[in-house]
Amino acid sequence: MGKKPGKKKQPALVRGTLEITRSGMGYVIVEGRDNDLLIRPHDFNKAMDGDTVRVKVKDTRSGKHVEGVIEEVLERKHTEFIGNILVSESFAFFTPDNQKALPDFYVSLKNLNGAKNNDRVVVKFLGWEKGAKKPEGEVVTILKGKDAGDLAMKEILIQNGFPLEFSKEVLTEAQSLNGTIDEKKFLKRKDYRDVLTFTIDPADAKDFDDALSIKKLDDHEYEIGVHIADVSHFVTDGSALDKEAYSRATSVYLPDRVDPMLPEKISNELCSLRPNEDKFTFSVLFKINSKGKVKDYWIGKTFIHSDHRFNYDEVQQIIESKQGLYSEEILLINSLARIFRKERFKNGAINFSSTEIKFKLDESGKPIDIIVKESKESHQLVEEFMLLANRTVASHVSKIKIGKDPVPFPYRVHDTPDEEKLKPFVAFARKFGYKFDMKNEEETAKSFNQLMIDVHGKPEQHVLEQLGIRTMAKAAYTTTNIGHYGLGFKDYCHFTSPIRRYPDIMVHRVLHEILENSIHPDKKMEQKCVHCSQKERNAMEAERAGNKYKQVEFMMDKVGEEMEGVISGVSSFGFWVETVNEKCEGLVSIKDLVEYDDFRHDDEQYALAGIRTGKKFRMGDKVNVKLVAANLEKRQLDFDWIPGIGSLKQKAVSSKKNKKLKKSKK
Repeated sequence: MGKKPGKKKQPALVRGTLEITRSGMGYVIVEGRDNDLLIRPHDFNKAMDGDTVRVKVKDTRSGKHVEGVIEEVLERKHTEFIGNILVSESFAFFTPDNQKALPDFYVSLKNLNGAKNNDRVVVKFLGWEKGAKKPEGEVVTILKGKDAGDLAMKEILIQNGFPLEFSKEVLTEAQSLNGTIDEKKFLKRKDYRDVLTFTIDPADAKDFDDALSIKKLDDHEYEIGVHIADVSHFVTDGSALDKEAYSRATSVYLPDRVDPMLPEKISNELCSLRPNEDKFTFSVLFKINSKGKVKDYWIGKTFIHSDHRFNYDEVQQIIESKQGLYSEEILLINSLARIFRKERFKNGAINFSSTEIKFKLDESGKPIDIIVKESKESHQLVEEFMLLANRTVASHVSKIKIGKDPVPFPYRVHDTPDEEKLKPFVAFARKFGYKFDMKNEEETAKSFNQLMIDVHGKPEQHVLEQLGIRTMAKAAYTTTNIGHYGLGFKDYCHFTSPIRRYPDIMVHRVLHEILENSIHPDKKMEQKCVHCSQKERNAMEAERAGNKYKQVEFMMDKVGEEMEGVISGVSSFGFWVETVNEKCEGLVSIKDLVEYDDFRHDDEQYALAGIRTGKKFRMGDKVNVKLVAANLEKRQLDFDWIPGIGSLKQKAVSSKKNKKLKKSKK
């Protein structure tokens, strides 16, 4: 008897992210898969660049790529697009700016919302009907920026998937909320309004989402409270506000504006822990002795009344002068924060420092100065107590089980360094005389910290800090609790900033269910974590682009000037230089170095090396450059390298002279 015919194997369905190249070809990136899936344009099935899609894998192979067909769009990366509107008598078409093969949108006249022919607009994606050749959209904003800079910031937000405005439905829902506290209605909340409480924030902040309280228990023991705005009290699961907050997932901080996750009514009024106002909070109360030992903690919902609003500079002044309003309490809290910080690094946290800048803007939003942000003790004081609260909440939740399973929870995790990235860095650090012990994760962390101490103030500090950071994995949200390597914590989450981060709202909701002993596991928690991690990356891209624009704008009147810099990156087409005074980065093209030598990229040395002269341009090297171009549209600075005394230029000249002398002798 012959074998019975088996069932035909069904093509595999996989989930991934579509990336469309400028040529119009698509690739779906699937986690855990070595090669991307090739998607031909006729197989996009209404998917657009950046969308999360479900793909049917074909047997067909094109080169090293297996082909696929998009079966379904699971999540749109962008729902709003910038471009121009063309209006006719009966309908309109919208052409997006994006070069990634985006289709034109059909816009009905009722959805123009005041837009006229050739207006620059933001169009919201409404849907793509089956059988329709084009998606349908609605004009939500007519872009009439006050100036080029204003328009550029708006475009950066839209390009990274962040809407400029809230819908009428969301704003109406926010306006209907009431922050009045009725003690009889909220009997389960602990009343902390008579305990000394204050906030510490940047001078220009409006959304104060965390406060600290202090109560003396006896001569050697204190109760320190970390109080966080109870956003989930107002933003209820499934509401219009909640859907909008989840879609954005984070506030975006550009040099001249904040694009908030929640409307101003929530972020700056109802939930902001403003002084002399009663507020709903979610709190962690710590019983701590004078030696910094946490003896006990309590987690629950509270009311607070902030007695004072400090900014960081005011607290720093109190720390340094040891006098001022609530100086005794601030000095005590700071002494505890110092102990926590010291203990944290002792237990394996990595003390990386990176340069952050902020812009001083004039009334029109143009940068007139660039200031390097400093992390002082006042910042570290707040940071240590927020870390303690985040860590305590995550540890508390990690012990809760539903049967034998952990509660689905958005942990903030940070994986161990990639060994393949670490090896060349260790070899590079060794050239400067720094040794690394890589026998286990703990010793690697200790080596990183020792390096940061040893390198401080040395010429190679900047390059080794930057390269060290690049070896690190990126932190992310996930339900799989692998710990936070960079902080040295076994359990960690984000609990302390729910006004500006959606994962914190998710944490609050799970925690509330645990405290109420009414847990409803969220089956979509991991999917939500992936979404929030992606939106965080989008926000970082927007913030980088915004900073770059303002840097180029600041440098535009400096074209032709010479300046000192440090090589901050190297590639096969040139090297990047960050200027010492302005902290602005630009490119020295390899094309502009051909008169000196033929340079090749040396991966292991993080350098460009000259074939004839042996001259090297290495990361961390100090160089002099001349600013030759500042392109606002491309957000790009171009430098020329200026050879110094005893430099390559002189070597090249003397080399030519020697050749002439040899010829004349002959």
